[in-house]
Amino acid sequence: MWYGVSIMKVGVYGLGRFGAFWATQLSKKVEVVGYNRSKRDLIIDGVKLVDFDSLCSCDVIFLCVSISSLQEVLNSIKDHISDDTLVIDTCSVKVYPAQLMSEILHKGQPLIATHPMFGPDSAKEGLRGLPLVFHPLRCSVDQKEYWITLFKEMEIDVIEMSPQEHDKEAAYSQGVTHFVGRMLDELHLKPTKLATVGYKRLMSIVEQTCNDPLQLFYDLQRYNPYAHYMRSELKEASDKILTRLKIEEVKKMEDA
Repeated sequence: MWYGVSIMKVGVYGLGRFGAFWATQLSKKVEVVGYNRSKRDLIIDGVKLVDFDSLCSCDVIFLCVSISSLQEVLNSIKDHISDDTLVIDTCSVKVYPAQLMSEILHKGQPLIATHPMFGPDSAKEGLRGLPLVFHPLRCSVDQKEYWITLFKEMEIDVIEMSPQEHDKEAAYSQGVTHFVGRMLDELHLKPTKLATVGYKRLMSIVEQTCNDPLQLFYDLQRYNPYAHYMRSELKEASDKILTRLKIEEVKKMEDA
């Protein structure tokens, strides 16, 4: 096994906006190669582009693909990777990918579920203090400690949390943020000379969330088992406020 050995090859499957960013960050600590299903030309700092077979020969594979495509990707690699290959997902929900990896990949396949809760926009100033959720599904103590140590060396704040705990909290933190960002985007808000600090912060939420692929928004709402409850409560809260406004309007008319 490669733990304790100085040379290790890490593969990143999926070189979209986040995958390319993550591959570059990892390449500062370990040897990284990248593979992308689309044939578009890519140049990624510190990362060598390889074909599918070379990707599957890596000691560790990070899956940086959309939540909705994860099942297809897992089925494509399951018979091409070694039983010792450590597979780590980076999906923004955790119950669903944890279940898929456990069911589709070979029994005994080392698996770690992660969610780097940042991306190219939020990490513009560096990774220091940014959170990464970490849950060892089935791996050795050495594997777990190696990656926790490496992430901490990258100055990332590692949070050990179960997939269920993650999804319940993320439905209201990340889920609400993306939902509100997309909703505000539908208003087509524009910069204004009268912008308050609060308005500027709302604009930054729109920018941060809408720079991400629209598919991420759909996947967050579809695959997080708690997102439905979040949306119901969000609608209920909105209805309460609108009802209060209507009551006040009626009172004003009665007092006139």
